[in-house]
Amino acid sequence: MTRVGFVGAGRMGTPMVTRLVGAGHEVRVLARAGEKAAALAEQGAEPVTDLAAVATGADVVVVCVFSDDQVKELCLDGDLVAGSAPGSVLILHTTGSPKTAQSIATKHHHVAVIDAPVSGGPHDIAAGSVTLFVGGDDEALERARPVLSSYGDPILHTGPTGTGQAVKLVNNTLFAAQIGLVTEAVRLASRLGVGETPLLNALTHGSAESRVLSMIARTGSAEAFLAAVSEFIGKDIAVVRDTVDDLNDDLGEFDEILKTVTP
Repeated sequence: MTRVGFVGAGRMGTPMVTRLVGAGHEVRVLARAGEKAAALAEQGAEPVTDLAAVATGADVVVVCVFSDDQVKELCLDGDLVAGSAPGSVLILHTTGSPKTAQSIATKHHHVAVIDAPVSGGPHDIAAGSVTLFVGGDDEALERARPVLSSYGDPILHTGPTGTGQAVKLVNNTLFAAQIGLVTEAVRLASRLGVGETPLLNALTHGSAESRVLSMIARTGSAEAFLAAVSEFIGKDIAVVRDTVDDLNDDLGEFDEILKTVTP
């Protein structure tokens, strides 16, 4: 049994909390009073109302908020990590800049920082099969593994702190680019006199078949699929652009195709 502090019990975080409690871990989760707190308590978690209470006595603190800016506010500017026990592990599930995870690790030497962005959705977490790209040292990963394995499979160790985020950013860049390519394929087919529905049905049986293409086909159209994922894709591609800007670099051939799916 691991004592877990949890921040970010939202769309992705709530099924994580459910899985953690089900695996027998002691979970203390940040939740304001109200229906959310009551629902978490009913599951077996302990709702608390301040960050200090989340971190106090925790072996592992998990952060699963929406944006990189929120992670910075919590872990660089706030008291969450400063109040964590020496030797504890901080797990960052939020997709963000590799530099954020590295900066947190540099500032807070008393904790081990693992960046573990996810690939998948709430249904994958609920099934215990969400993919985790994990950056951090071997010893920290092994201490965090009982927590991560409660909802993650596979757990893919990518290297030192920050590399989990790097892999996730590359993954999401490819994902967005593939949506853009399918969108352009639909436009080309239209000019050639082929409708989107028969096109998608046919392509999923051809050599162009891919996971993204199949997801778009199940949704019914490239436009509908993009609308469903645009909030998350837009956020993550903005992080990618900022990250390569920091390197005085660019996205090369990705840039034009990404403009078809992000502002």
